[in-house]
Amino acid sequence: MLKIITVGVATFLVTAFPLAYAQAPSGAANVGTLTDMQISLVKAALQLTPDQEKYWPTIEEAIRAKAQDRETRVTAAAKRLAELRQNPIEVLQTPNPVEFLQNRADALAQRSADLKKLASAWQPLYATLTSDQKKRMASLTLFVLPVPWNSTTCSATNNINW
Repeated sequence: MLKIITVGVATFLVTAFPLAYAQAPSGAANVGTLTDMQISLVKAALQLTPDQEKYWPTIEEAIRAKAQDRETRVTAAAKRLAELRQNPIEVLQTPNPVEFLQNRADALAQRSADLKKLASAWQPLYATLTSDQKKRMASLTLFVLPVPWNSTTCSATNNINW
């Protein structure tokens, strides 16, 4: 019964994280606080054994790096948007689709590198998890470790073996 309550409370709390990222004012302190909360929640939900704890620092580092890179991308996008708002007519008259595609490719490459680093960090710990911990991790991956949802990721989640 305690496990059901714990999972229920954790699920409720983890759904707040993507909303908090979306609504929180930009700033390193807010990102750090949200990241700390995210890490604490993941670690508590997994209930790691002492043998599993040795893998945690690498995972925590990867989560923090991913959050920091995301904040950097959001800050750069906000800066670019502010520039565009100062002179929107010029932007509409001289669009540069090649520059747009290059910037988008750079952002996606950074996100890809962050996700690969995170997956590599999780791999050794995942091999030691019990089946119950693996189920909790599957839920955490969807709700706590924020991934921008689009048609590609939504269709990919249909192939997960729960």
